[in-house]
Amino acid sequence: MAETDDIDFSLDQEAFAGDLPPRTGAGGLRPGQPDGIGVPTMVVDQVHVSYRVFGGRKLGASTGYKPSLYRRLFNRAAGTVGSVSEVHAVRGVSFVAHEGESIGIVGRNGAGKTTLLRAIAGLMPYSAGAVYAGGQCALLGVNAALLTALTGERNIMLGGLALGLTRAQVRERFDSIVAFADIGDFVRLPMNAYSSGMASRLRFAISTSKVPDILMIDEALSTGDAEFQRRSRDKILEVKDQAGTVFLVSHSAKAVEAMCERALWLDKGELVMDGPVGEVMAAYKAGAVPPPRLGSAGGAPACPPVAGGPTRAEAASGAEAGGRD
Repeated sequence: MAETDDIDFSLDQEAFAGDLPPRTGAGGLRPGQPDGIGVPTMVVDQVHVSYRVFGGRKLGASTGYKPSLYRRLFNRAAGTVGSVSEVHAVRGVSFVAHEGESIGIVGRNGAGKTTLLRAIAGLMPYSAGAVYAGGQCALLGVNAALLTALTGERNIMLGGLALGLTRAQVRERFDSIVAFADIGDFVRLPMNAYSSGMASRLRFAISTSKVPDILMIDEALSTGDAEFQRRSRDKILEVKDQAGTVFLVSHSAKAVEAMCERALWLDKGELVMDGPVGEVMAAYKAGAVPPPRLGSAGGAPACPPVAGGPTRAEAASGAEAGGRD
């Protein structure tokens, strides 16, 4: 075999010096990039979510077979058979989120908003695609896992530990959490004695006691009063100021327009529009669904991974999940 020459893999940095404009600012912004928007924190690449629903259907519903009156009278228990239906809740959604962005996710009931949020947060597997996350994700929803049989004080400790705080750090932030939730002496009572608004405020206060890299809010602001919504907006701005990324799922157009500068519109599991919040919300209110965009379920090019930043979560095949929007 002929001897091959050694290959020099080193790069001449001076040869590439003029190819890219220099980065500017703490977030690594380039000229022309919107102010306050930094490096990518999450890349969602052609994500599909399918799950199975187990239930019963009437015998002969698909074949047209109709039993006789005698069979219907004496075999009522055998009138249904087990069935498995597959629901394709999210269909090839792709987008890139950056530091400092607040992104609203809108759509009708059953569009797949909550399912998408839970999938990219790592709480349920997706059937195909990939998610690249460049930081810690925290999902805040109206159904957040708090133990209603325990007191608010115990839930604050458990929630803080789940966020990665130490016991000393939770005790240090305890008073500020109670003050933000505005529950007063109810913190000593079991959570099953709380109103829906009090429970929602406590969930939000616990979830934001440690500022996450990526904060995901799923309808958690819908049960709060005007004062709580004002404090929540201030907290979201605080997360953004600390180079975080915020996702907000809400049916309130005013809340999305007030808290976000970008919006994703989902319809029947597909991403039909992604852009400035004003443009997306105007089209959403008018019901004008645009043609399928690149990155939706139509065989578009996949998003490339971000070099040196986010880590890859491989797709889980054959997933059986029970969540839905």
